[in-house]
Amino acid sequence: MTDIRVALVGGGMHAPAHIRGAAAAPGVRLSAIADPSPAAKAVAGKAGLPWFADHHALLASDRPDAAIVATPNVLHVPVALDFIAAGIPVLVEKPIADTVADARRLSDAAQAAGVPLLVGHHRRHNPIIRRARQLIRDGALGRLVSATVLATFLKPDPYFDVAWRRQPGGGPVLINLIHEIDLLRFLYGEIASIQAITANAVRGFEVEDTAAILLRFANGALGTVTLSDAAAAPWTWDLAAGENPAFFKPDGVETHFFCGTEGSLSLPALNHWRYPGARGWHEAITASPEAIETANPYAEQLRHFAAVIRGSEDPVISGHDGTRTLEATQAVLEAARTRQPVVLSP
Repeated sequence: MTDIRVALVGGGMHAPAHIRGAAAAPGVRLSAIADPSPAAKAVAGKAGLPWFADHHALLASDRPDAAIVATPNVLHVPVALDFIAAGIPVLVEKPIADTVADARRLSDAAQAAGVPLLVGHHRRHNPIIRRARQLIRDGALGRLVSATVLATFLKPDPYFDVAWRRQPGGGPVLINLIHEIDLLRFLYGEIASIQAITANAVRGFEVEDTAAILLRFANGALGTVTLSDAAAAPWTWDLAAGENPAFFKPDGVETHFFCGTEGSLSLPALNHWRYPGARGWHEAITASPEAIETANPYAEQLRHFAAVIRGSEDPVISGHDGTRTLEATQAVLEAARTRQPVVLSP
């Protein structure tokens, strides 16, 4: 089987994860990096890959089989549209676009052209999340009651030396919460309505540093998410799950709690709580960890991308699916701004 040659457009913070993922993904190999920055040129050199100043130069020199678009968010749509126009499948990093309208425009263009478009919500490819989804779909929790998510962590002061990270749109709602929204959609189904409060009291920047979100799912379950990038705390998936070796991994930290009428799950340890006999709060409830095999979700994401290109698998998250995640995440900011619930379209 010939490898799918994938070009990486964007050599910034997502590049190391994609480079490691491609190295571990069967049937895939990175063919080039396109990014004008000297730092990206150095990344390409270290990885032994050809470097191009931009995706136009890349397309003019060596047509890849596929592309990963990991540029700043504002460039996701124009860059991806150029690849789609050339008939080249695209994996776009999250969020798919800056606006829901642009996300729909990109998704519609890919559909009309018959070109695969995937969105880089890599957690969907983590075996922990896949096992949790299987248990929920198989009815192990019974009727879903609630979801509780903690996403509390501390971004260091130098992170905010970049101006756009101190401005609206550069905060933890669109950068970090979007992962939680997508995970909740993947496990619990569509979100029907959202209420939210945001605050910037800790740092005083224009952008939020903390948020509290209340969700109602279409199936009737409720959910809460506590979000902050100003908290000296370990309760966040990025630390607890150990997906990214750049982050410290604390021991024994749980961040996601899913409750149903027949049982509950806590992640990332995948502890499955249930009553072995009589049910009720006076009775013993026990936990047993679900067995899983660990895997690099970025590697699995790229393996899946290649399988979609070959036509052997359907997309785990298509452009239109990623647009729904963006729409729900944008609704958090709208609900906080208006102090009113936002009802999402079915």
